[in-house]
Amino acid sequence: MKKLLIIILCACAPFLGNSQSIFDKFEDSDRIGSVTINKGMLDIVSKMMENDSDPENQEFVEIARNINNIKIFLSEDEGAAADMATTMKQYVRSSKLEELMKVKDGDTNLKFYVKYGKDDDHVEELLMFATGIEEKKNKHSDFHFETVLLTMTGNIDLAKVGTLTNKMKLHKGLKKVKKQ
Repeated sequence: MKKLLIIILCACAPFLGNSQSIFDKFEDSDRIGSVTINKGMLDIVSKMMENDSDPENQEFVEIARNINNIKIFLSEDEGAAADMATTMKQYVRSSKLEELMKVKDGDTNLKFYVKYGKDDDHVEELLMFATGIEEKKNKHSDFHFETVLLTMTGNIDLAKVGTLTNKMKLHKGLKKVKKQ
């Protein structure tokens, strides 16, 4: 019986310490840019800014302390964008995320999904998916297709997420959310 238990534990060990995300496959793609910010880096930034007297920076520090990680994936490649959209939809279904908001303004589409936390003002996970077409100022093409996928986990106060997205300058389309 002990041998069986040891074999099962050894077989499961690689999966116990390795919290893989469905989105991790995008990190190695040549067609998708990625930024991953883990708790350690968020702690360093919040410590560096904690004595700043600017109220907006203080709000950022408070938010950063409660976030476990942030993953951002960006692409201008239509094939990669389609893969990102399919993976995002699969993840939303399997994780039972709830749609928080949708914004459509011209060619820009923003979707926000959440997994609620301790109350209605806090979430354990926030997922944002943005697509849009923007003018490009070069002689090869007039437009490019941009897709942004952001996932953030922790104890996130929804009322303060705007401060974080403004500091990170994630997507031009997010400015449209404030207007609505």
